[in-house]
Amino acid sequence: MRTDTGTTRGSGAVWRALQDELARVQTERPHVVDVGGGSGGWAVPLAAEGCRVTVVEPNPNAVATLRRRAEETGVSSLITVIADDTDAIGERIRPGSADLVLAHGVLEIVDDPAAVIEALAVAVTPGGAVSVLAANRYAAVLHRALAGRLSDARWLLTGPDGVLTDDRENLLRRFDSAGLTRMLASVGLDVELLQGDGVVCDFVVEAEPELFTGEELAEFEAVAGAAPPLRDIATRLHALARRPR
Repeated sequence: MRTDTGTTRGSGAVWRALQDELARVQTERPHVVDVGGGSGGWAVPLAAEGCRVTVVEPNPNAVATLRRRAEETGVSSLITVIADDTDAIGERIRPGSADLVLAHGVLEIVDDPAAVIEALAVAVTPGGAVSVLAANRYAAVLHRALAGRLSDARWLLTGPDGVLTDDRENLLRRFDSAGLTRMLASVGLDVELLQGDGVVCDFVVEAEPELFTGEELAEFEAVAGAAPPLRDIATRLHALARRPR
């Protein structure tokens, strides 16, 4: 497995979906497992919300940053770190122990995404949910085409994994909406939410930031990410899938 952390950032729409999911949990301190949690971009805010968070992360530098951020935020007691590879979650996480499992920026970089998805489904409790944030093939195609890199765009569109093959990328694959949904369904998870994350903010705003305000952009992204034509060209796809009771 490559050590790149991949696509780990997400918008307010992703955060709101996680908060809505945690509001369903009937325990005082929901247990969240953050697979490939990196430096704590999700784990620390979730712990600050009162969750118990188990982070699986092999990169020692990321773990050191995570521990420092947790200490500064005062949530160290709520975060447990398992310094191991993502592929080991089946051995390190007790089956059915998590109310919510995050795999944000993980499926793009692991050697066997199907095995990881199966492990996520086993780790979550019946009735709990798995949150997946993954790089979108069609966004990469569009970005390359708009930049005039039509040869790269064509390969990203037609190649088997949606990545360039000359090792110019740090990802092993990208997903589309149908493929991500099929993968989650293949392990018995019911996809309840599929939204885009980063419809315009990752390329339009960088070019002309003066045209947007933070609030205006957030409102647009929330609406656009829920509309299938725009969802399907967002930089990332966010799925929330539930394990049946």
